[in-house]
Amino acid sequence: MKKMSPKPCLLAVAVASALSMNALAQSSSEEVKTLKTVKVTADAVDSALVNMEKPAATTKLKVPVHEMPSSIAVIEEEFIRETGAKNIQDALLYSSGVYAGRYGFDTRGDWASVRGLNISAYQDGLRSIYGFYNSARTEIYSLERIEVLKGPSSVLYGQSELGGIINTISKRPKEEQQGEIWAQAGSYDRAQIAADVTGPLDEEGKWLYRVVALQRDSGTQVDYVNDDALLIAPSLTWRPSEDTEITLLLNHQESDSKVSSQFLPSKGTIDPAPLGQIDPTTFAGEPGWDRYDTDRDDATLIINQSINEQWGVALTARQSQSLGETREIYTQVGAIPTDTGNMPRTVHMADRETDIDSFDLRLEGDFNLGITHHRLAFGVDYQNAMWEERNYHSSVNTTPFNVYNPVYGTLALDNLPTTDRPDNAIDQTGIYLIDHIEIGKVVLSAALRRDDSESTVLNIGTTPDYVRKDEETTKHIGLMYKFDNGISPYISYSDAFAPNLGTNNGLGLAPTIGEQKEVGVKYLSPSDLSLAFALFDIEQERRIVQGLTPEGVRQVGAVTDGWEIEIKKIWGQFELLANYADMSAIEDSTNKRLSSIAEKFGSVWGRYQLENGLKFALGARHTGTVTGANGTPEVDAVTLYDAMVGYTFGQWDFSLNAKNLADKTYVSWCRSLNNDCGYGDLRSVVGDVRYHF
Repeated sequence: MKKMSPKPCLLAVAVASALSMNALAQSSSEEVKTLKTVKVTADAVDSALVNMEKPAATTKLKVPVHEMPSSIAVIEEEFIRETGAKNIQDALLYSSGVYAGRYGFDTRGDWASVRGLNISAYQDGLRSIYGFYNSARTEIYSLERIEVLKGPSSVLYGQSELGGIINTISKRPKEEQQGEIWAQAGSYDRAQIAADVTGPLDEEGKWLYRVVALQRDSGTQVDYVNDDALLIAPSLTWRPSEDTEITLLLNHQESDSKVSSQFLPSKGTIDPAPLGQIDPTTFAGEPGWDRYDTDRDDATLIINQSINEQWGVALTARQSQSLGETREIYTQVGAIPTDTGNMPRTVHMADRETDIDSFDLRLEGDFNLGITHHRLAFGVDYQNAMWEERNYHSSVNTTPFNVYNPVYGTLALDNLPTTDRPDNAIDQTGIYLIDHIEIGKVVLSAALRRDDSESTVLNIGTTPDYVRKDEETTKHIGLMYKFDNGISPYISYSDAFAPNLGTNNGLGLAPTIGEQKEVGVKYLSPSDLSLAFALFDIEQERRIVQGLTPEGVRQVGAVTDGWEIEIKKIWGQFELLANYADMSAIEDSTNKRLSSIAEKFGSVWGRYQLENGLKFALGARHTGTVTGANGTPEVDAVTLYDAMVGYTFGQWDFSLNAKNLADKTYVSWCRSLNNDCGYGDLRSVVGDVRYHF
């Protein structure tokens, strides 16, 4: 893997470039432009309601969220900042039906389930993650919002888990000259500096730019585990005419970290032990050897071309390359420590790499036909991804390691034997048609898609490659009625198709399929209240879980059904966001609960802003019990509290955020009975200073 670049130098160059472009844009204009005013009124809280009136890019249609006969959640940048979210996982903690942080504190990625099932990760409408532990975790500062499309959505994206899609939207150039410099410091020696500058490059506004840059040096709640990062994301928009807009997004990320998951034994975490509870800060690896370093480079091209007032063409295309280097040592999964705390450890290493080409090209229409109004998209998308894995090693070292009194440097880690693992490739093409039809107060939403997918396992040596080809037609239909008083009941049906990588007993894994039935109601008042309620039933077939086969997987069915509700309300300068989900998530073959899934969870976030610029917020998050495989063990429910206090003065914005305010130590998941478990996030406090210009 390539050596990490000198972070301070790169960040300095990026910030200097941003400020230079800002100065150039200002000097090229004959008139001095008025800078954006930083508002200190309650207007900022309107984002909690306005996002229901905006279209969600994830739907591929310019239809407001409250008019879609399906469940969609939108997390705006303002709310991300307000809650002090440090990553995507944090940003989802207050979203209805989304169980974020299902594997506790983890530096490797953002883990979430929607309606009890896995989700697919997309960025700007294209799939962003293939395989695992092979790409840099997306820096949330590079995003302007996050959209969650709940339930099966293969009709829009082809490869889509039945839980739904989490689609992140990158920051893009803006017409108005503006920018900020941000400094952050907090718990575990966290130190971060960032800049975001955007505006026009010429007087006519045909050329727009944006530069986003960030550098972080930070420890974490686990001893010896750091969380350092570098982000440089320049972008450029060209508008040669009123009908044409072309945007190029570049993104470079580097992460220098270690794996925070120590896979600590159940005895001493969830179960009693003679020496008490194992400290959640315990590091079971080797400080000088462990590392989890990742790089990612993306180039995304977005083109919007109007043909006339009714028709246009949209293209999103991306080339992405990523690297992941893993060296980790953790307590042996399934081993139980002695009464003195001694136990064996697992030594694991691997180098992983992805190379991805993808695009989505569609014809968009907005027109009347008789008494009907249509918003339509007819398109084709393509994905070609290669996932490679080299220098693989995994072994158990029986040299005793004491989880209560760690002693490091006892292992011989030089010249470990390694192997190359089979590479995996996916090649998929999909053709789709989406039509959102309005007939007076009646809304009919329908979609049809055909996918042709080829999954290849590139074996090593004399073993022949394995190729699996799958074709599938997926569909969606929804019906809604919009009453004059703002109430809109709806009903919908959708199904899903997700090809799977890998093999089982030498044969390719069959695609996961399923369907969802949903009934719900949405309400949007003219100014101060929104509500979304949904009943859902999802049946899944051939989902992949850990099994007893040589490859360690099996394919089974599952059913999740339940309800969720989300309420957003504004009283003057006070905003309230509340949601709750209650479901049953059961595996067919065992009739037991799905592993690492909370069936009951909810949250409340309340914010009050004074006219003098002071603002306060309190949040509470409740997670019900969680079980391991086959329904055991059961992890206790937990309620956590968050808080924020801030002050805006002129162009300055100050804030202090605390998560898990009471510093509660809790176990968030366990693999199975007498197996490994993981701790949730401990208290974290960060202070922010932003200067807007």
